[in-house]
Amino acid sequence: MTIGVVVFPGSNCDRDVRWATEGKLGFPTKFLWHESRDLSGLDAIVLPGGFSYGDYLRCGAIARFAPVLQSLIDFVDKGGKVLGICNGFQVLTELGLLPGALTRNADLRFICQSVSLQVASNRTTWLSDHKRGDLLTLPIAHGEGRYQCSDDTLHKLEDHDSIALKYKNNPNGSLADIAGITNTKGNVLGLMPHPERACDQLTGGIDGQGILQALIST
Repeated sequence: MTIGVVVFPGSNCDRDVRWATEGKLGFPTKFLWHESRDLSGLDAIVLPGGFSYGDYLRCGAIARFAPVLQSLIDFVDKGGKVLGICNGFQVLTELGLLPGALTRNADLRFICQSVSLQVASNRTTWLSDHKRGDLLTLPIAHGEGRYQCSDDTLHKLEDHDSIALKYKNNPNGSLADIAGITNTKGNVLGLMPHPERACDQLTGGIDGQGILQALIST
C-alpha cells in the first residue's frame, strides 16, 4: 500500500505528512510534484497544508489547475482515498471534490493552537474506529479556515452524514462548528486541523494517527 503526497510550490507540510505516514506508521510514501499526472501504483493521496502557489487570489484557487489534480478527479471517481489537510482542504473545495469554501477567520487573525474536536460522524473509514461524540485534540494553523456554505449545502451535508468533525470551541467562526467533511461516497476527507502533527506522544499526542491509518483501510 503506497501513499502519495502532492507537493505544490508553497507546500510546507508535505514532509510532516511523510514523517507521520512513513516514519511513524510505516506506510511507503512518495512525493508527487504538482506537474505530474501519473498516479499509478498509489492507494491513497494526501494534499498537505501550506500556501500553494502563495495562496494568491484565494487559497487553493490556483492549485486546482495543477496537472496532478486533473488526474486526482479520476482517482476519486474510481474510489481512491484522498485526504486534504488545511490548504489541502481548501484545494478540495476549489476543485469541487468537496462542497463549500474556506474563508478568512472571523477575527481576521492567523490561529495556531491545539483544539478540541468532536467526532460528528463515524460513517466512513476515516473515523470508524471512534464513536460519535468522541473527543480528539489536534493542532490548527490557519488564517483562512472558516468553513462556509449555503443553507442547502449544509442540509445536504447533514442528510448525508458528511460532517466528520466539529470544533468544541469554534476558533474561527466556521458554520455549524465544522472542522472537517467527507464526500457522499466517503473516500474524500477534508479537514483544517493537522493530524500529521499529532502522531507522537512527545510532540502533540497521537490523536491524529487514526485518521492517517485510515488512508490504507478498506
